[in-house]
Amino acid sequence: MTDGIMSKAATMEIPINSNGDTGTLPEDDSLEQAAKLQWSLDEKVGYSRDTRDLQQVMVSGPNLNETSIVSGGYGGTAEGIIPTSSIKGPAIYVNYGFNKRIPNAGIGSNINHSASSSSLADDANRGVAVEKLEYVKKWGLNTYKCTKQMISERFGRGSRTVDLELEAQIEVLRDTKRKYENMLRLARALTNHFYSMVQTQHALGDTFADLSQKSPELRDEFGYNAETQKLLCKNGETLLGAVNFFVSSINTLVNKTMEDTLQTIKLYENARLEFDAYRADLEELSLGPRDAVTMARIDAAQLQFQVHKDKYEQLRADVTIKLKFLEENKVKVMHKQLLLFHNAISAYFAGNQQQLEQTLQQFNIKLKPPGSDKPSWLEEQ
Repeated sequence: MTDGIMSKAATMEIPINSNGDTGTLPEDDSLEQAAKLQWSLDEKVGYSRDTRDLQQVMVSGPNLNETSIVSGGYGGTAEGIIPTSSIKGPAIYVNYGFNKRIPNAGIGSNINHSASSSSLADDANRGVAVEKLEYVKKWGLNTYKCTKQMISERFGRGSRTVDLELEAQIEVLRDTKRKYENMLRLARALTNHFYSMVQTQHALGDTFADLSQKSPELRDEFGYNAETQKLLCKNGETLLGAVNFFVSSINTLVNKTMEDTLQTIKLYENARLEFDAYRADLEELSLGPRDAVTMARIDAAQLQFQVHKDKYEQLRADVTIKLKFLEENKVKVMHKQLLLFHNAISAYFAGNQQQLEQTLQQFNIKLKPPGSDKPSWLEEQ
């Protein structure tokens, strides 16, 4: 009976999937019943060799190298059993060329393109970062050297390059600019006060004219004063045109022409400080030992010194030329403006309306009509 059960269990079909492993299929009721019956026989008789084989099959699974494929049902003859050890090669043929039939050229090109784009972007960002770092490094080194030179000059321990003639011209220009700024401030104050006086004369002339109409016994007296105030108001507006032109010209000379020259002077002074800083650095290295490392540093310092020397000399030449042109321009402008101011003031207080108008024509000054400064009705909308 035991042999019959064992032969039935050994010849039972074992399902194998495509990977050569036992598939996950529903359990066989006949196998479970055979196992229960075998365990009951073992308790009565004892373990035998066939029983241990069955237990090994139930616990660890069948050995595929010794498993036979049965063509028929249970109890078939031995001729229908084919040993698996006689089967050579894999049980399933894998067609590796199947994936080649799928058109995937776009996928590979997109991947390569995105990878190359990301690598180019990374290289560009890395290059920008390195450039910024190098710029900050040079700026920090230059600032350190200039600050050291400035402190040395303040405490009298360092030497500085001085052009006595040019320094004197620069000092004269700064003093001239301060005086011209004061003159410009006073001329603007005069313009504001005189404008207020002209407005007052205009209002007073209107009042005299109104009273002349309402006071018959004083009509002539009010009329004379009204005409006088209107004439003064007209001459005052003419003088205001001349003074405004004078103020505008002085403002251009001070805040544009002189300021432009002073900006060039500031660049020249910064270049002078850098030149002296790198000159002192080169002198300090020259006094040290002459080994290979020091010689390399001296060569680099010599190169930087030459660069800043050229920059300093170029800006010094620019300042010299601008100071010369500024002086010529200042004399020409002030000659014209001072003559205008004198003639206009003299003609106004002399009551010479004709000479006042000729003065404006001489300097090509056109008066704005009354109310021209107000916005038009389209602009007010």
